[in-house]
Amino acid sequence: MGLRIEKDALGERRIPEIQYYGINTQRAAENFNLGSRSVNLRLIYEMALIKKAAALVNCRLGQLAEEKAQAIIKACEEISGGKLDREFVVSAFQGGAGTSTNMNVNEVVANRAIEILGGRKGNYDLVHPLNDVNMSQSTNDVYPTALRIAAIRLLRTLSHSLAELQEALQSKENEFSNVLKLGRTELMDALPMMLGQEFGAYAKSIERDRWRVYKGEERLRQINLGGTAIGTGINASPAYIFMITDAIQELSGLGLARSDYPIDITQNNDVFVEVSGLLKACSTNLLKIANDLRLLASGPKGGLGEIELPRMQAGSTIMPGKVNPVIPEMIGQIAMRVMANDYAITMAASGGQLELNSFLPLIAESFLESLELLNQGVTLFREKCITGIKACKEKCRETLEKSAVLAAALVHHLGYDQAAQLAAKALSAGKSIKEVVREETTLADSRIEEILNPLEVTKPGIPGKSGK
Repeated sequence: MGLRIEKDALGERRIPEIQYYGINTQRAAENFNLGSRSVNLRLIYEMALIKKAAALVNCRLGQLAEEKAQAIIKACEEISGGKLDREFVVSAFQGGAGTSTNMNVNEVVANRAIEILGGRKGNYDLVHPLNDVNMSQSTNDVYPTALRIAAIRLLRTLSHSLAELQEALQSKENEFSNVLKLGRTELMDALPMMLGQEFGAYAKSIERDRWRVYKGEERLRQINLGGTAIGTGINASPAYIFMITDAIQELSGLGLARSDYPIDITQNNDVFVEVSGLLKACSTNLLKIANDLRLLASGPKGGLGEIELPRMQAGSTIMPGKVNPVIPEMIGQIAMRVMANDYAITMAASGGQLELNSFLPLIAESFLESLELLNQGVTLFREKCITGIKACKEKCRETLEKSAVLAAALVHHLGYDQAAQLAAKALSAGKSIKEVVREETTLADSRIEEILNPLEVTKPGIPGKSGK
């Protein structure tokens, strides 16, 4: 395999001739050789989109020759199309506030553009990674802008995924609207309710998440592109600063806006903390729902067994016939990971110093991972779990009838103390609350049936009051 020699201010490195990246990327790969994942490709694709926009604007302004600009644009399009994915080898966890990632993109774009122009990789007299590809830019405006674009795209998809999950839960609300069951508080018998009501509450929580995620895009629309190193715009002409926002709007199809104070956007990352907090709230609801489903489906004989989850795979290598709730377990773990990522984002954002945050790569990796996990996880949760849930109607009714929760309906008519005594007697004697009320009170059977009608207890109002 042939090698080429590239030089920088620190010395030289031998680069495999087949590679499009250069010396800066090689050094970063060596310095951050963590054996972990590389930079998220979504971030790479959006950085390439920004390089394309910059080449267009610089060409229009006469700063970049037409032929050179077109080669850079074509190289950027290839990167955004996924044709050069293997060239992006720098670890997601890197020092330098993302400079290594920006240089990785600059070098790949430059060397591919050189090739398009008929030259050999490393001949930076034809296309230079910094002078040409990075013209009028800095890592500190390119990197956060690319992150915002990638995040907005994922937020839009997630909002749609959550809407579909909400609809699936509402469908179950309707399907189970006539299934009576025992409601529980603090895992103890509480009141009768409909299984559909339980799923309706889940749907409402996801409805809030869908709306929060949808609105989260607004927090990310302001960009500091054109602000260059610290937001002051050095080495970028005023014309470029205004034109680059228009160009990236057109290319991305997103409603991005130039910040009226780029220094703020460059040094402060609280918006990522804010939107990550919305993802954490969503994860809180997903985890709660997943845990509830595991409880309601537990058994099938030794647990609650009130619903049946889709049987997805064998659950044990030693216990024949065991089937585990693997999809709720999966979404639960995703939720926990998003919560952990939120803490990492919070720490990284608060760790910035003065005009720049060195820990933006951690924010980017954690934020994009959370969005990707939720996007995939919510869809799988809906498709492989929610839509296939079945109600175990007889088990629901049997459990309800064995309880004494209907005693709550007696409070208005007999008082709390007497109702509590009747409930205790029903439980100790193994009788239904109706039987004990007949034995211990003077209420007529018709009134007992009216007051202790479980369907009425699931609705607002005082059970049996209308017939009194």
